[in-house]
Amino acid sequence: MILVAGGAGYIGSHVVKRLGERGYDLLVYDNLSQGHREMVTRGRLIQGDLSETDRLEELFREHGVTAVMHFAAHCLVGESEIDPHKYYLNNVVNTLGLLDAMLKAGVRRIVFSSSAAVYGEPLGVPIEEDHPTTPTNVYGRTKLIVEHVLEKYTSAYGLEYASLRYFNAAGADEGGALGEDHKPESHLIPLVLDVALGRKEAITIFGTDYDTPDGTCIRDYIHVNDLAEAHILALESLAAKGRSSVFNLGNGRGFSVREVIRTAERVTGKRIVTVEGNRRQGDPARLVASSARIMEQLGWRPARADLETIVATAWNFHRRRFS
Repeated sequence: MILVAGGAGYIGSHVVKRLGERGYDLLVYDNLSQGHREMVTRGRLIQGDLSETDRLEELFREHGVTAVMHFAAHCLVGESEIDPHKYYLNNVVNTLGLLDAMLKAGVRRIVFSSSAAVYGEPLGVPIEEDHPTTPTNVYGRTKLIVEHVLEKYTSAYGLEYASLRYFNAAGADEGGALGEDHKPESHLIPLVLDVALGRKEAITIFGTDYDTPDGTCIRDYIHVNDLAEAHILALESLAAKGRSSVFNLGNGRGFSVREVIRTAERVTGKRIVTVEGNRRQGDPARLVASSARIMEQLGWRPARADLETIVATAWNFHRRRFS
C-alpha cells in the first residue's frame, strides 16, 4: 500500500492515476485546501491534514503502508515571502511529523516532491544536482531544509528517500480529466490559456530586456505525466535497491515566455494579448535542468518534451474545466 500525501493536487493526482493503472493499492491523503476531490481517480481518498500525526501513524499501521509519496506542500514563492510562518509550519514542521509517524509505524521509504527553487540564482545552465543550493525565497528554503532532514534521517534511522527537484511542471493528462487548477493561479501556461478563454484580458510579461534571444525569461517546462513516470521509477528503485538519491526533473532545454505565448496562439487559434512589465526581483534569465542523473540511473526519458504537446494537453483540460 502506498500513501500519497497531497494526492488530490495537480501533480499528485497525475501520479495517483498512473500508480493505479500499474496496479498499486493506494491511500490518497489530502486536506483539499488546494486539491480537488474529483481529481482522485484511483485509490481511496481520506481527507486529513499532515499535522494529524497520530492519525497518520494509525493509517500506516492499519493499511500496511510500505511507502509514502509526499506532495502536500504550499508552493507559491511570493506568498512564502509574505507569510513565512505558513510555509515553515506546513512544509517543514508538518513534514517532520509525517516522517516521525512513518518511522514509528516502520515505514522507511519516501518519494519527496522537491523543487529547483533550492538552487537559487544559477551559476550556469544546465543545472546539475551538485550545483550550489542557495535558495532566494522561503519556499525554496523549506524544500532544502526537508532535503537536509531526509539525508540525516537516512544515516540516523535507516530512512530511504528519493528527492525529485522539479523545474516547471506543465501540461495535463491526455484524457482531459486531470490538469492544473490552482487558486490563485501563478503558473505561466494556465494564465496564458486564461487569456485565450477570455477569463483574463492580458498576460503580463515581466521583463523584456534579459540576455536571451527574445529578451524574455527562459524556463524548462516538463510535462506532468513525465513527472509522474519519474516518481514511479524512483519508488520502484527504492523498493529494489534502497539507495537514497536526489534527482533533477526537466526537459534539458528551455522555452522563453514569448515562445510559450506564440505556441499557445497556435494551439488555441486565439490571439493572446500581452502587456510588458518590469522584471520581477529574483527572476533569473535562464533556468534549465540537467536530468542526466535520473536518465542514467533510472532510465527515465521525457516522452512529451515538445512545447506544443505540453500546451495542447493543458488547453484540452482548460477548456473542459473552465469553459
